[in-house]
Amino acid sequence: MSQTISGMSFRRFLPLALCLTMLLSACSSSKQAAVTGTKEEQYRLAMVDLDRKHYDNAIMKLEGLMFSTRATPIEDKVLHSLADAYFQTKQYLLASEIYRRLLQQTPDSPFAKDAQFQLARSYEKLSPNFELDQEYTVKAINEFRIYLDQYPPENTTQVASDVETYRELLKLRPDNAQYKARYEQAMAELSKQSPVKYCNAAIPIMREKLAHNRYSIASHYARLKKYRPASMYYEQVISGYTDTIWNEPAWIGKIEMAVKRSKWFEARQAIEQYQLHFPEKKEKVEGTYRKVLKKFSTP
Repeated sequence: MSQTISGMSFRRFLPLALCLTMLLSACSSSKQAAVTGTKEEQYRLAMVDLDRKHYDNAIMKLEGLMFSTRATPIEDKVLHSLADAYFQTKQYLLASEIYRRLLQQTPDSPFAKDAQFQLARSYEKLSPNFELDQEYTVKAINEFRIYLDQYPPENTTQVASDVETYRELLKLRPDNAQYKARYEQAMAELSKQSPVKYCNAAIPIMREKLAHNRYSIASHYARLKKYRPASMYYEQVISGYTDTIWNEPAWIGKIEMAVKRSKWFEARQAIEQYQLHFPEKKEKVEGTYRKVLKKFSTP
C-alpha cells in the first residue's frame, strides 16, 4: 500500500518538476536575450547623450560597454563613440588610446579612417609649446603621415586658403596670439571639410615647432658657452628642417660656434655653404668671413 502511495506521489511530482525545469530554462534564455538587448540599448542611450552633448553621461555608459562588447558587431561603434566623447571633453590622451585601440582591434571597421585622422589630431592637441618636450608633436606628424599614405587626397576647399595665409603669418610671427587663434579656427573648419588638406596644413606648422625647439636648445647652450652641444643642435636644424624659418638662423649659429671654438676650417666651410644657400644674405657673414680668411693667411 505504501509502495502504491509512494509511486503515485512520484508520478504526480514528475510533471511538476518537468514544468519547473522548462520554466527556469525559458527564464534563463529570456534573461540572456535581455542582456544582449541591454548592450545595444545602452549604446543607443549613450548616443542620445552624445547628440545632446551630455558627454559625462555618455562616457559613463560607453566605458561600461567597452569590454562587454569585445568581438561583437557594435565593438567598433562603442570604441569610436567613446573616443569622440573623450576628444570633445579635451581628454586627448584618453581619446588617443581609444582611437588606437579601435585601429588595432577592428582594423577593417568603417570608422578606421576617421579614427586614424582623430588619433593624429589628439596628438596634435597634446603638442605643447616649443620650449617643452616634443614627444607628442613627433607622434602627431607620424600619424598624419600615416593617414596621408593610407587615404587618397580629396577635393580642395576654400577654407584651405585661410589656413595657408595664417600658416605663413605664423612663420613670420610664431608667438602672435591672434594669428594662432585664427589659424586654429581655420584648421577646425578644414578638419570638417577635408582631412587630407588638414594633414598637409598641420605637418609644416608642427615641423616649425620642432625646428624652433632644437634651435632654442642650441641657443641655450650657446649662452652657457657650451659650444660643442650648441653646434650639434644647430646642425640638427640645418640637416633636418630645411623647410623651416629656423634653418637660416641655425647656419649663422653654426658659423658662430665654429669661430668660438677656433675651428677655422669648419667655419670657412660653413660660411661658404651659407653663401650658396642664401646668396641674398651674404652680407650677414662677410665680416666673419674676412676674419676667418685672415687665419689662413697668417703664417
